[in-house]
Parts: sequence; structure tokens; C-alpha cells
Amino acid sequence: MAIAIDFGTSNTVIARWNSVTQKPETLSLPGLSVQQSLNPPLIPSLVYVEDAALQQVIVGQQVRDHGLDLKNDPRFFRSFKRGIGTSIQGFLPELDQQIVTFEQVGQWFLTQVISQLTSQQGGLDSLVLTVPVDSFEAYRHWLGTVCQTLPVEQVRMLDEPTAAALGYGMADQEVLLVIDFGGGTLDLSLVQLNKSQQAAQKPLGFIVKWGNKSLVDSKQKVKTARVLAKAGQNLGGSDIDNWLVDYFAKTQNLVVSPLTLRLAERLKIQLSTQTQASEVYFNDETFESYELEINRDTLEDILKEHSFFELLDESMTTLLQQARRQGIEPSDIDAVLLVGGTVQLPAVQTWIQQYFEPKKIRCERPFEAIAQGALQLAQGVELKDFLYHSYGIRYWDRRHNRHNWHSIIRAGQPYPMIQPVELVLGASVESQPSIELIMGELGADTGSTEVYFDGDRLMTRRLESGQTSVKPLNDKDGARTIAQLTPLGYPGRDRIKIFFQVDEQRFLRITVEDLLTNETLLENQLVAQLS
Repeated sequence: MAIAIDFGTSNTVIARWNSVTQKPETLSLPGLSVQQSLNPPLIPSLVYVEDAALQQVIVGQQVRDHGLDLKNDPRFFRSFKRGIGTSIQGFLPELDQQIVTFEQVGQWFLTQVISQLTSQQGGLDSLVLTVPVDSFEAYRHWLGTVCQTLPVEQVRMLDEPTAAALGYGMADQEVLLVIDFGGGTLDLSLVQLNKSQQAAQKPLGFIVKWGNKSLVDSKQKVKTARVLAKAGQNLGGSDIDNWLVDYFAKTQNLVVSPLTLRLAERLKIQLSTQTQASEVYFNDETFESYELEINRDTLEDILKEHSFFELLDESMTTLLQQARRQGIEPSDIDAVLLVGGTVQLPAVQTWIQQYFEPKKIRCERPFEAIAQGALQLAQGVELKDFLYHSYGIRYWDRRHNRHNWHSIIRAGQPYPMIQPVELVLGASVESQPSIELIMGELGADTGSTEVYFDGDRLMTRRLESGQTSVKPLNDKDGARTIAQLTPLGYPGRDRIKIFFQVDEQRFLRITVEDLLTNETLLENQLVAQLS
């Protein structure tokens, strides 16, 4: 049984391949999924921790059915995907004498979902998990670690925008722009689906777990999805919910709580289909009731106040610049595919229409396209991709009297790399016994965001250009040293040459040669898995 899971910040979607109809279908899990008349079955990405020590949790719609999402309870978690693999500013909650991390909460959620899914389907052979295009290596590493504990033969990962392009079932040879705007991230991806060709000898997709059973038939036809350009923001519908709560707190002295955050989300959803929205709030402490009303114009003013459209423009500009470097103009883009709940807001669709003709824009499958498209990876689709982030080494910047980072592998580098990147280093002090090198994953040069707590709300904050975030890859004892020098090193001459290489599985590897002794000190040494 082939299954794909689109693990989202607000909602999670599960799809399976129906061998009878030869088409994907969205699954509903009793108790976990919410049934809606206008939308497919969705599992709210919610967790309530009953006992952290015993790892007893309630997930999905069951959390809302029990009213566990309506009070300021440290055992309730929402939007936890945003905190996975991210340095959190503020204190993480302590439950049952244990510090609970977002990685733990995410693992509990996925484990519960997959456990019920396995029971319902009678076992899983193949699982495809989708990941945001802007995710750091730490998030992908976490997801890969979770996969090792799952009772599944084969697990693959696929970028969410690429999956969406496949999910819309677009014809071959078309250049597609996927705008994936969900609860936590904005991802733009320019994708080209090429003609079918004979299967390559390499595995299909990026495999993170492989059992004894291979699902790839070497004689089958495969489509190749080529990613041409990428851009993203740590921005989503959860931010809009928080802005709406803050607006009502300012204008009506509304108490900020999980309940009012839920009401704000309902108002936002209403404004996707109607020009005005209202909800009634009752404060059970003061016995006061409030009628919350908002229209689309006011929402748009709130979005402008938080530079919402400027951030969208920034990502679109970045993507179109990457496209132009490959000779692709906006007029060459055949279709614009919208996925994620936030794309349903008219203000977002109006913004997109400033760049593209309305007839090119498609928004009929905002929730299902990613999960159903990911299934095609198990049906014979090979992914050709490039590195989204740059990777560099840390050095001492004498001009600014602080550490800085020098890029050695730039964003946009296809992999596997044909030619390695070379770097020559020398000793910096007399009788130097070894050389250390700290390598890191560099955020976008245009600035980035950090995740922090505002009370019990998980928020994001914009970092201006010049404060680029970095995820060190080997900054720990035993991992920094790349060369033991025998004889000892002395300043004034080149001593070692380093070759940086990224293989077909997106692993960064280094080879180190001693220029004095002509010895190979490290050969094809694994440093980290890149994104």
C-alpha cells in the first residue's frame, strides 16, 4: 500500500494510491480527521499531551472534540511544525518533570497518525513525506530520524511544491509555478515536467528508508520533475491569525487566548468566501460577550501593516530572478498552481494576479494537490533538484571583529556535483597540531525569520538583511577537526587542500590532502545531509 502524508502547520492530509481506479484518493481517519462539506478530509495538526513521561497524547480533531484547544494549557500544542529544527527564543514547557521539545511533539503526532493509518490499511509498504522547500537540514534530519522508527518498508521525501505540480496532473513539457501558502510557510517553486523516459539506474526520489522490498521496476516509464527555481518565507496563515487576535485585543480589549486565536482563524476562513465575517466571544471569567466583526478591507489593512505584501513580493522577485538566469521569463510560465489554505484569501489571489494572467492561475485543489502528487513518486517519477541553501565555512572577520561566513557551495547548485569545490588552508600559529573547520548552512541573503514565544503563542519575527541565520553542521567536539598535522604546521605556507562534494543523496562530503606529506587525511568523509 502506497501512502503520502502532507504534514502541515495547520492541517495534515493523507492520500493513498487506489490500485483499482489507478488514481490517488484522500483518506479520512476516524476521530482524527474533520469532515467538511467544502474541503477534503483534513487532520488538524494539534497535540494535547496527557502524560509526557508515558508519551500519552491526543492528536487531531479529538483535541477539539474534547475542548482541549480552548484554554491556556501548556499541554496543548498547535503550529509546532514551525519550531521543529529551529532555535527557539524563550522557554520550552516542562511537563511531568520533562522539557518537551517541538521535535518530540511532532514525532508523537506523526507516530499516532501513522499508527492508526497502518491499522486501518493493514500495513504500509511505501510512504512519501513532503517537506517545505525552505526547510533547513535540521528539519529533514529530524523527519528522517522519525522515519527509522516507523513500520514501513520504504520512506521517501519530496519538496511540497514539486509534489503539488504533480498533483495538479499538468501535461508534460509545461513550466509550472507552484505557490504553496499554508499555515506556516510560503513556498514558491518553478517546476518543469519533462517527457517520459526510461528509468534511470538511480533510485527514484530521495530515499530515507529502504526495506528488503524494492517498488521500482527498472523497465517502467518515469516522468522527470525538474525544479528550476525556489524561494520561500517562514510566513503563513498562523501569522495572520495572530495579527487578527492582536487587532481585536487593541480595538476591543479582547483577551489573547487559544479560544480567541481559534475565533480569529474562523474569521479568516470566512473571509475566503464572503466579504464580511463575524463570531461571538463569551468571556467566562468576566461574563462579558463580544461580537467580533471584520471585513476584507480591514483584513487587507492589517496585512499591509505587517508588511505582508512586501514579503510576498520579495519571494516572487527572488524566484523570477532565478528563472531569468535560466532564460525563463514570466510569460514563459504556462500555469500557476495554488495550494495551501492561505491561497484562498482573495487578497492573496489579487496579489498573484499582479504578476500573472488570471487564466493561468488554478486554485481548485488547494488541500489535496501536495499529498496526491507525492504519491506519484511511488508510481515512477524521478526528481531532479538543486540545493536551496548556500553552504559555507566560518572565519574571523577582522574588519568587524567577529565571526562571519564565507560561501563555498552556493544556492542553486545541482547535485550530484560533477566537479568538487577546492579550498586551500594553512596553519595560523607556530607548531599548530591540527586544523579545525566549522561548516554551516546559510539562510537567504535577504534576511530571514526567527521563531519565539510571545506568552504562550509561537510567533515569528523578521531578521533584517545582514543578520542571516546560519545552521552549523559540525560545530561540536570531535567534528570540527579535519586535519591532524604531522609534522606540526607553521604559518606562511599552504598546508592542506579540501575538496567539497555533494553526492546524489544530497550528502556533503569532504576529502582532505596534506600538501606537505602528500597524504590523504580524510577521503569522502560525510559531513551532513543538505537541503
